[in-house]
Amino acid sequence: MLASGILTQGVLLTTPAIAQTEATSLSYSELLQKIDAGEVQRVAVDPAQGVARVKLLQGDSEYTVPLFDRHPELFERIRLQNKAAETIQLDVQPTADPSAAFGMAANLLLILLLIGGLMMIVRRSAQAGNQAMSFGKSKARFQMEAKTGVMFDDVAGIQEAKEELQEVVTFLKKPERFTAIGAKIPKGVLLIGPPGTGKTLLAKAIAGEAGVPFFSISGSEFVEMFVGVGASRVRDLFKKAKENSPCIVFIDEIDAVGRQRGAGIGGGNDEREQTLNQLLTEMDGFEGNTGIIIIAATNRPDVLDQALLRPGRFDRQVMVDLPSYNGRLGILQVHARNKKLAPEVSIEAIARRTPGFSGADLANLLNEAAILTARRRKEAIGHLEIDDAIDRITIGMQLTPLLDSKKKRLIAYHEVGHALLMTLLENSDPLNKVTIIPRSGGIGGFAQQSFNEEMIDSGLYTRAWLIDRITITLGGRAAEQEVFGDTEITIGASNDIRVVADLAREMVTRYGMSALGPLALETQNAEVFLGRDLGSKADYSEEVASKVDRQVREIAFDCYEKARVILRQHRYLLDRLVDMLLEQETIEGEDFRKLVSQSVDLPKKQLITNG
Repeated sequence: MLASGILTQGVLLTTPAIAQTEATSLSYSELLQKIDAGEVQRVAVDPAQGVARVKLLQGDSEYTVPLFDRHPELFERIRLQNKAAETIQLDVQPTADPSAAFGMAANLLLILLLIGGLMMIVRRSAQAGNQAMSFGKSKARFQMEAKTGVMFDDVAGIQEAKEELQEVVTFLKKPERFTAIGAKIPKGVLLIGPPGTGKTLLAKAIAGEAGVPFFSISGSEFVEMFVGVGASRVRDLFKKAKENSPCIVFIDEIDAVGRQRGAGIGGGNDEREQTLNQLLTEMDGFEGNTGIIIIAATNRPDVLDQALLRPGRFDRQVMVDLPSYNGRLGILQVHARNKKLAPEVSIEAIARRTPGFSGADLANLLNEAAILTARRRKEAIGHLEIDDAIDRITIGMQLTPLLDSKKKRLIAYHEVGHALLMTLLENSDPLNKVTIIPRSGGIGGFAQQSFNEEMIDSGLYTRAWLIDRITITLGGRAAEQEVFGDTEITIGASNDIRVVADLAREMVTRYGMSALGPLALETQNAEVFLGRDLGSKADYSEEVASKVDRQVREIAFDCYEKARVILRQHRYLLDRLVDMLLEQETIEGEDFRKLVSQSVDLPKKQLITNG
């Protein structure tokens, strides 16, 4: 291949003689004629370029004559002329041919490229060998003193979890306080909670506070496609940890490696099970790991293996739940440190308006409000930006308002139907606001409630509250039918009907809130690997199933008729509120209640403002 490349370069770089001719005033035949006539003084032949430079006896000009590849007649004519008169001077002067130098340079470049390619192949082979030797090494990030920039003072809203982890830090700093009375250091702490509640943030705070070596790794980094690699990495991780004890090892998303063994259709994964077995042995096996504290985080504790959760491995399971009002207040105060809020903005009001928000949601809320403030070129975050940020997170991005049309009026009746029932029903949570400004995701408008935080946190919903909840959900469909008739009902209530069906069935089969009595007819299956849709199991006959369907239908129909009756009785008020909503496009809950109270005596509960 090398020889063919060199020959190719030589062929390409060699220039034919005919191609390098120059424009002349003498042709080859004219030159021969002038030689015979004795008019030529000197002929200089350049065989490399294939030309002859000719000087005549008369004149000082020098002519260039192109030559053929073979021109013996030229030399023969000059020889005969010189034999007769010796008047022509003949010189052969070859010029340097650059094609030869170019060919040699190209050949040298080709050889250098080949040598460089071979060196790169050898170097990659050496690197692959090194990677193969270190394939089973742990990928944990190690810091002698982790400087995460996060301390316990920066963690708010999860006070109970923070106190338990502060004990772990104190044990590492001052172990004699606990060992003096016989207490042993916990081997493992498992952080359990929904996404965004601050589990990883707590781990960063522990790393910042402890002042001891800190290893951090994700559960997915143990598992590879090759069998035995994960177990080798676990051994290497604990070997390094023992060399640096006392220390902390943080495993994020431990459910990636700690899932139940032998679970799922078709059995378990051999590599994952071997990795888990090695982890169990290292945490509490024949050899101890004194001085190593394992902190792990997951939001799927239901899939973890029971051997991993027992005392001696994870001695403590710390719940990091959604924050309460005081927790949200503390989280907002932490994230508002670097935000410029307007004087009229109340952190307490924001905390009251955001039940069910996690720490990550609250941080995102203030960030979205700051982005909106910058986009609107304001100097400080105001109430409007906070409200828009909450709506954008919970409902969707605001779109261009609809033009005046039948569709806009129909949406207004639908949303006012919800809002009016929220205001009139005694067991309903108060209305926060109603709007017909569309949102992303196909939402034409919405009526938003301010839910009771104590009820949400405790999860204790009464039957009266659930019935009113179903009635409110069907209020939009009921308003469409009362105002526009059966033929003009739209599909806008499809999601409402699905919510009603699920809630009514749970009342019958799980909560015992029907004529069937206090029976739990559906239970959550423990087989978590079969999928959520297969997780519910019906433990009743077909006869009971028909009774369940009948009860669900009765609850939905009764609530629907109740909604229609209430709206029919307040039809004048419904039309008046729709006209006002079409004009303003958004009505706040307090203003809505004032308008309703002018015509109806509201329950005392509904007169409470949002604060």
